[in-house]
Amino acid sequence: MTQPNLYFISLVSGGCAGTATDLTFFPIDTLKTRLQASGGFFNNGGFKGLYKGLGSALVGSAPSASLFFITYDTAKRYFHRVLPAYFNKESTAFNVAHMISASMGEIAACTVRVPVEVIKQRTQSLQFRTSWESFKYLTSNKSGEGVLRGLYRGYGTTIMREIPFTVIQFPLYEGLKARWASYDHVDRLPAGKGAVCGSIAGGIAAAVTTPLDVLKTRLMLNKERIGARHMIKKMIREEGAKVFFSGIGARTIWISAGGAIFLGVYEVVSSTMYEPK
Repeated sequence: MTQPNLYFISLVSGGCAGTATDLTFFPIDTLKTRLQASGGFFNNGGFKGLYKGLGSALVGSAPSASLFFITYDTAKRYFHRVLPAYFNKESTAFNVAHMISASMGEIAACTVRVPVEVIKQRTQSLQFRTSWESFKYLTSNKSGEGVLRGLYRGYGTTIMREIPFTVIQFPLYEGLKARWASYDHVDRLPAGKGAVCGSIAGGIAAAVTTPLDVLKTRLMLNKERIGARHMIKKMIREEGAKVFFSGIGARTIWISAGGAIFLGVYEVVSSTMYEPK
């Protein structure tokens, strides 16, 4: 039997998962962005135009998700082989492998995700009418930042958000799957149950990392480029510490439900493709 190409499986499964999630939950993402933006929810569009910025999200969804899963799956296979020799407990090696692999996956994915987020959030908050208009502004001399600095504004803060998020989400996701599979006496958990595990893990990780997400949103949407420390001081001075939990409900619902779709679709597609021909 021909063995499946694992890289191709990660690429296709990740692309399908990212696209399905963004299509399904984009309006909630828009509400979350507007709740977190400076000036308040209604000043940034309220309930109008909830699909503003969808075009940029769809362009970036498949490549960023594919990059994540290619890196994550490849690194996970490697670390599952080498790390047990360095730890007394297999469960510790298991968790460390997923933490490192997920962090590497996020760093790779952010090379695509950050420019897409900058364009998408500026369109969602109605700074621009379309994603294309936002893109043209950022790649012109009008922004005063240059193409790379403009498109990658908030890159460091996004990494600061994504690594803690994945360090919580993926070990929890993999651990829940392993325990449930063991309880059911199966080697591979069905996609539906995997989606439930993804939803639980995503919701917990989303709630915990909301302050970092708020900071990332403010840095990306600010009219002028500003440092993270300066932004934190400005936000606390003008709005109080509670501002860092703006949109926590929308973010938790979005990522909890989105985690079920994202990881559920990934499991369905990858398990279908994994069957040796």
